[in-house]
Amino acid sequence: MAELDVERAALLREGCVIPAHPLAIDEARRLDERRQRGLTRYYLASGAGGVAVGVHTTQFEIRDPRWGLLRPVLELAADVVRAEVGRPVLLVAGACGPTAQAVAEAELAAELGYHAVLLGPGGLDGYSEDELVDHTAAVAEVLPVIGFYLQPAVGGRPLSAGYWRAVAELPGVAAIKIAPFDRYATIDVVRSVCESSRRDEIALYTGNDDNILADLLTPFTVGVRGERVHKRIVGGLLGQWAVWTRRAVELLDRVRAAGHDPGELRALLGLAPALTDANAAIFDAAHGFHGCVPGIHEVLRRQGLLAGRWCLDPAEQLSPGQADEIDRVSREYPELTDDEFVAEHIEDWLR
Repeated sequence: MAELDVERAALLREGCVIPAHPLAIDEARRLDERRQRGLTRYYLASGAGGVAVGVHTTQFEIRDPRWGLLRPVLELAADVVRAEVGRPVLLVAGACGPTAQAVAEAELAAELGYHAVLLGPGGLDGYSEDELVDHTAAVAEVLPVIGFYLQPAVGGRPLSAGYWRAVAELPGVAAIKIAPFDRYATIDVVRSVCESSRRDEIALYTGNDDNILADLLTPFTVGVRGERVHKRIVGGLLGQWAVWTRRAVELLDRVRAAGHDPGELRALLGLAPALTDANAAIFDAAHGFHGCVPGIHEVLRRQGLLAGRWCLDPAEQLSPGQADEIDRVSREYPELTDDEFVAEHIEDWLR
C-alpha cells in the first residue's frame, strides 16, 4: 500500500483547508493556463494546506477525449506548487470511474507528483459494497486514498456503517471526506472510524458544505467496547473553500484556537448559519445544486480571478435568481469574503 511522506501525513492529520480546484477556461472553452495557475497561487497564498484537482469542481468533463484536459490541469497545479511553495502542500488528485480507470488516473497522478487520491464514487452504482472496498484497495496500491461519502443529490449513494468500517481498516486509506449532507450518515462515518483499529491514522475532513463549521466544532465521542473514543473532523476538502479561501483558512485557525473559550465558540457558532446560507446561494441548493460549479465561477469572476463563468458543458449555467442570491450573501456576510485580499495580490497571481 502507498503511504504519505511524514510531513504530509502530519499535515493531513493535523487538519487543513483543501480547496476543490476549479477549471479556468475562456469563452471558446479552451484552457486558460494563466488563470489556472493564478487560481492555484491564490489558494497557496491564502494558506491552504493543499489543493484537490480533477474533482467535481474541476468538472468531470476534463476526462472526455474531446477536451483532453485531465493531464494538463493536473500538471499545471503540480508545477505551481513545486515552483512556488517552501512548505509541505498536499496535492490531491480526483480519480473516478470503474477500477481500471480509477487505477489509471491514480497512476497518472503519481507520475505527476501527487500525494493522494480523492476516490469518487461516480459511475459505480453496479458495485456492491464489498466490490467498492476492493476498488478502494486497488487504488490505494498506487497512492494513498481519501475516501469520499458523496451526497445522493450529486451522484452519491447511501453506504452502510459496515462499509466505512471496512474502508477504515484498509492500510492505504489516509483520510475520509464526509459529504453526505446528512447528520445521520456523518455520524455513521465517525463512529465507524472510531471502531476501526486504524482510528488514529485516519483524518476526517468535512465535505458537508451545509454544515462546515458545525462539523469542525463538534467533539465527537463514541463508545467502543467500553471505552470512550474521541474524534474530531480536522479540516475540509470543499468546493465552498474554492472561494473566499483566505477567510476559510482564518476560520479553521479560529476553530483550532477556540478551545474552551465560550465567547469564541459562540461567535463561531453564530457564523455557522451565515456560511451555510452563503453556500446555499453559491451552490444553488434551491435548484438541486444545478448551478453549483457556475456559482463558484461567478464569485471568482467577480473577483477577477476568472474571466467568465463558462463550463465545458454549455448547459451548466447559473439558475434563475442565483446571481441575486450571490449578491445578497456577499452583501450580508462581508466577514466571509476576501475581496480585499484578492484585489491586493491578483496582479502577482496572474503574472
